[in-house]
Amino acid sequence: MTSLNISSIGFGCMKASFNNPDNATRESTIAALHVALDHGVTLFDTSDIYAPTWDTFGHNEVLVAEAMRTHPLGKNAIIATKGGITRKPGEVWGRNASLDYLLRAAEASAGRLGFTKISLWQHHRLDPSMAFEQQLENLAGLKQRGIIEHIGVSNYSAKQLRRAVEVIGPIATVQNQLSLAYRQELDVLQVCEEFGIKYLPWSPMKGAHPNDASGELKAFAAEHSVSTYAVAVAWLRSLSPSVVPLPGVTRPQSVVDAILGLDLTLNSEVPLSASLPMDAELLSDQPKN
Repeated sequence: MTSLNISSIGFGCMKASFNNPDNATRESTIAALHVALDHGVTLFDTSDIYAPTWDTFGHNEVLVAEAMRTHPLGKNAIIATKGGITRKPGEVWGRNASLDYLLRAAEASAGRLGFTKISLWQHHRLDPSMAFEQQLENLAGLKQRGIIEHIGVSNYSAKQLRRAVEVIGPIATVQNQLSLAYRQELDVLQVCEEFGIKYLPWSPMKGAHPNDASGELKAFAAEHSVSTYAVAVAWLRSLSPSVVPLPGVTRPQSVVDAILGLDLTLNSEVPLSASLPMDAELLSDQPKN
């Protein structure tokens, strides 16, 4: 267990840095993050890889840092960033878990965020070309350099997460996919509860968007006088106090809507469809040994 104290919900900021974001999107996102701060939210998730193009690496980190810097409560926020995915000319994406690369990535992130030490840094993706144990040793070495206060991992299985605790020591967070539509790795949540790790679901609104929410879910939300997004937040929180949903936002209205889910009492079982399979890309990231 770590001493990291985060809010019951956080917000992911990736949407503001993909699909040719314009100034209106930037301003709306900053306004949304300010609304979140006003509501007591302390966790905001970004990554060095979140950028419109390969040569604007770190775009999202700069944006989130600006949002925190321009709000009185921003100094109390935890900006969680990630590293381990590479992006090169020609939009060639890859993975690199070498100690040298991770150290340079963390130092660059700290510079963009304006930190001397990153409160929460997360290993974004496993490197399939490197043995898993070596990756853990590199993460431990990265933390020992003193540039990271708390370390998290992402897209780890229950077995990998348990081993990470053994090799690295306290793990603050794990960021895996989890939603109404994706429920493949609930055994990871069991490990989180055992070791006091926060589970930060990415894509938590999958299955709750109007274009893919079932008629049953829409009817359920209507009965509770809330949106399907609020139901998704409430369902995730109902799984365990360890779960901290990370909805992606670019609009203030979305922040308020998601926060409503924190106080929603589910008076009956949420209708769930069959769970989606694990993404092929995540499977391809798995180390061979």
